[in-house]
Amino acid sequence: MNEILTFLSQGLLAPGPWTLVLITLGLTHITIVSVTVYLHRYSAHRALELHPALKHFFRFWLWMTTGMGTRAWTAIHRKHHARCDSEEDPHSPQVLGIRKVLREGAELYQAEAVNQETLDKYGAGCPNDWIERNVYEKYTVLGITLMGLINVALFGVIGVTVWAIQMMWIPITAAGIINGIGHYWGYRNFECTDASRNVLPWGILIGGEELHNNHHTYPSSAKLSVRRFEFDMGWAWIRLFEMLHLAKVKKVAPKPIVEAGKPSVDLDTLRALMQHRFQVMAHYRRTVIKPVFNQEKARACDATRGLYHRAHKLLHRDQRFFKHRHKDRLANLTAHNHTLATIYDYRLRLQEIWSQTSRNSSEMLDALAQWCRDAEESGIHALQDFVNTLKGYQVAKVRV
Repeated sequence: MNEILTFLSQGLLAPGPWTLVLITLGLTHITIVSVTVYLHRYSAHRALELHPALKHFFRFWLWMTTGMGTRAWTAIHRKHHARCDSEEDPHSPQVLGIRKVLREGAELYQAEAVNQETLDKYGAGCPNDWIERNVYEKYTVLGITLMGLINVALFGVIGVTVWAIQMMWIPITAAGIINGIGHYWGYRNFECTDASRNVLPWGILIGGEELHNNHHTYPSSAKLSVRRFEFDMGWAWIRLFEMLHLAKVKKVAPKPIVEAGKPSVDLDTLRALMQHRFQVMAHYRRTVIKPVFNQEKARACDATRGLYHRAHKLLHRDQRFFKHRHKDRLANLTAHNHTLATIYDYRLRLQEIWSQTSRNSSEMLDALAQWCRDAEESGIHALQDFVNTLKGYQVAKVRV
């Protein structure tokens, strides 16, 4: 009897409290790696290729720890990108509200997972073998039940707590934090066409998914970090899998190449700007908008200084996500300051060059050349320096 009670209280491994904490973190981290490397970067975006044995391990582990199927997760995520922050987005806090997505993220996923139209339209290329159809998709509860029994056998009664943490990990981190906070709070490296944000620059706890704005800017990149101070744990695992010949990276975000001293723009410049348009606009924000704004703010008199309060971001942010007060503040600021109105107008004109897809290459090049001439004649030194850099952009080789 005592042996039975000992087994129930300690399990086969009888770990100490801190050992159990480390084990729990390790188990949940494997789940995060399975989501970010297999479901997200491989299945949804095909940014890399994985060894069949590794793919099946991830499928099995996700069945045991989340009950999620590859096809449902992949289809929902692809739809999220295709309809991001619109009424058709399955989990946009911009539409549904941040509280609903944080509190009901898992429920929103489950509701979309049974939408056959979503599965058919966005679920192409997912596993459809015998074990997927007859085990993983058919008996979703069986896997997580087995996980609970295994935890109790290994750790004793406290294994129920370990199991509960495992079951809550993805609904809280992925369905809540990434789908919610990742489209509501944080910083943006790039002004992509949705409201995505980087939650933190150190993508460790959620395997790199914290770098959400980077991902939405370059969704087919296997690497989510783009700046020196950012860290992507999922990318570290991918590099390890590459060393073990278990993975092969297909795509990463292109890095700009700039040739100093180039006298004019040409078709290669235009192609490079199309390829690097997000980096170009991020560079414009850092080297033109920020210094000019700070300079003009320092010059402002007491009567107009209030216009500059928290207005810096308005000069580079997409107006689709503006509220009425933001539009009014931007209009007042540019009406009272000709220099800021000028750099704002040049930003819009530059974006318009590659946004008008009806133009042919010759027309776009003429527009770009005219933009450069006008900017050089603007008398704004930061804008003139930006033009010199712009002329040097070259097409980068994309890893395939």
